[in-house]
Amino acid sequence: MSLTPEAARNVAHVLTMALPYIQRFRGKTIVIKYGGNAMTEEVLKNGFARDVVLMKLVGINPVVVHGGGPQIGSLLKKLGKESEFVQGMRVTDRETMDVVEMVLGGLVNKEIVNLINRQGGSAVGLTGKDGDLIRARRMLVKRADLSLKASEIIDIGHVGEVESIDASVVDMLVGGNFIPVIAPIGVGRDGISYNINADLVAGRMAEVLQAEKLILLTNTPGLLDKAGRLLTGMTAEQVDALIDDGTIHGGMLPKITCALDAVKGGVHSSHIIDGRVEHAVLLELFTDEGVGTLIRRR
Repeated sequence: MSLTPEAARNVAHVLTMALPYIQRFRGKTIVIKYGGNAMTEEVLKNGFARDVVLMKLVGINPVVVHGGGPQIGSLLKKLGKESEFVQGMRVTDRETMDVVEMVLGGLVNKEIVNLINRQGGSAVGLTGKDGDLIRARRMLVKRADLSLKASEIIDIGHVGEVESIDASVVDMLVGGNFIPVIAPIGVGRDGISYNINADLVAGRMAEVLQAEKLILLTNTPGLLDKAGRLLTGMTAEQVDALIDDGTIHGGMLPKITCALDAVKGGVHSSHIIDGRVEHAVLLELFTDEGVGTLIRRR
């Protein structure tokens, strides 16, 4: 069935709008943190995989870092183990870490690889242990103890932060026309495995790769002002001011901080986009309007 003249004009408009962006980003690396609804709803999962494959086909180099908190929680519940959180981070004993590695490095990682490959791409799954990709150290959390009017240091187990990244294996895969899919598991100097926040891994990966863009998929429209309006086209200085005046707070603060640090570390721009929108990645990359908040150096 042929297109109506109006539909044909719309298709042509979309393609011509995308062309300058494709030319601009060709040969550039874009790091995408994949999570939220985009990881759990079938339509969004397949749309994300197609977006990533199309990016690679037009000469852009996507690098995917994924989360998997809900999947970890679901399996722990089936095993009869309750999830415990401190300041939003999962307390991870040795038994829980075994589940984390199985879910992130196995089930979730390979599902994403399979999704991309089914759409015509060539994806390869990694954890931070592969090629000594992510060196981690234990994260210690400070919590205010009101009774003592002081802070206490809490050890939440196998939860880590990025100490360093050796991206040699990622560079090799990108150069071989593969799409790296990375689970945020690092290893310490003592050989112990650590679960690391996927946003933090994606941000540091983008810095090390000197990526053109860092894209963080979320379940929100992006960064909102105090009146609930979407903010975009922000400079690092403007975002710092919004943090100082309390506009950015709560659960959005760590994500914004990650995006901001990446920009300050040399990434050209960071994007916090609504992963609940089908083909959100392509809309953010290849249209003038986008579907979220863009943060740039200046």
